[in-house]
Amino acid sequence: MTLPFDLSTLSHAEKDALILALWAQVEALTARVAAVEAKLKEPAKTSDNSSVAPSKGPKANRPDKGKRNAPRKGSLGRKGGGRPLAPEPDQFVVAKAAACAHCYGALTEADHTLHARYDKIDLPPIRPVVTRVERYVGHCPCCGEDTLAPVPDGLEDGSPFGVSILAVALYLRFVHAISYRRLTRLFVHLFALEISEGALDAAFRRAKPRFDDEVEAILARLRRSRIICSDETTVRVDGKTQWNWVFQNEAVVIHVIRPSRGRAVITEVLSGHRPQVWVSDLYGAQRGHADAWQVCLAHQLRDLRYAIAAGDTVFAPRLKALVLRAVVLARRRFALQDGTRREYRRRLERDLTAILALTPTNRHGKRLRKRYLQLRNSLFTFLRDPEVPPDNNGSERELRPMATYRKVTGGFRSDWGRDLCAGVKSVIGTAARQGIDAYQAILSVLSGRTSLAPG
Repeated sequence: MTLPFDLSTLSHAEKDALILALWAQVEALTARVAAVEAKLKEPAKTSDNSSVAPSKGPKANRPDKGKRNAPRKGSLGRKGGGRPLAPEPDQFVVAKAAACAHCYGALTEADHTLHARYDKIDLPPIRPVVTRVERYVGHCPCCGEDTLAPVPDGLEDGSPFGVSILAVALYLRFVHAISYRRLTRLFVHLFALEISEGALDAAFRRAKPRFDDEVEAILARLRRSRIICSDETTVRVDGKTQWNWVFQNEAVVIHVIRPSRGRAVITEVLSGHRPQVWVSDLYGAQRGHADAWQVCLAHQLRDLRYAIAAGDTVFAPRLKALVLRAVVLARRRFALQDGTRREYRRRLERDLTAILALTPTNRHGKRLRKRYLQLRNSLFTFLRDPEVPPDNNGSERELRPMATYRKVTGGFRSDWGRDLCAGVKSVIGTAARQGIDAYQAILSVLSGRTSLAPG
């Protein structure tokens, strides 16, 4: 190795200074190597101990299938049971033998007993119903004015495609993530209806104002809510990353897609409303929007599992046991009296104080102890108010279909398409809380029959 200069020209003091500088570099590099080695020894992050999506984790082998269940006692269906019989079949086929297959003797009605009863189900050929409209103009011989004949609702001049076709297209597009090209093929193959990609695009644009109006009604209900849960995930819009925010509770769901992940989005959605309780994870932009905060306990359990797997034996195991006790109480919270909930909360906070007094040596334990010293008042909010959920799983369930949509389609090409999808998802999520399925919710909005936002 060639030295950058001749050491013989240095004085003793200069050599001492050089040695000290090199020694400091060696110590720094040694610390960095030790940190990297310690990190390499840590367990991998999975969906069980972090916020990694379940789809990115390893899949366990499915256990061997056992023997199928025996036929139900008294069942007249096929072996193994099967689906229940339809309560009101459209037609009946009664099969009775006229003669014995062995001796050819005649069989009477009294000779027969029921051997089996089962349904055969099929779909009829699906063809579009075309209504030809002939609209006339009447010329008045008295005043000379023309009168255009009125037509029934839904048969006005314009797009030839009716509400049911548009509802099916929106349902397949935004619920099942079917592309425009596949949609055109599906309509041809299943419904014998030719509809171009451009016609689909124009129909979706015409539908957007109806969903905008419904979203405004849902948003107005959200802005009167006492409890709001929120979360966000990434989406792609015109080749750029944006964020799909969801705000939901037991009554309504609102999806909003914006270029920002900051607090300004929440400020825009709430428009000055301040709920009593906010439920979310620990992301900074989600904090400080309500009088009280419920931290998602599911997220905390995953972080505690990781700290335990990474070697913390002092803090994380004890706090995990405490959080699990809180989760068990959360399942019973509606059945508990107010005084009982207060007592349970007092016991949990007393035990939490003892756990926070521990001094973990593992860096993950130290990090979590520092976190919960700040968050201790937001861990058990659900025991003050049983309507507050102990976790944010409801928001994550609302975002999961959007994550699937992103993976299948790659995202959106325009802002209006982005906003239409958010509107449809808001309608579907709100309708689900009223027991209305996705297709019926879309059809109701397009038909203008009902408002899904409760009062």
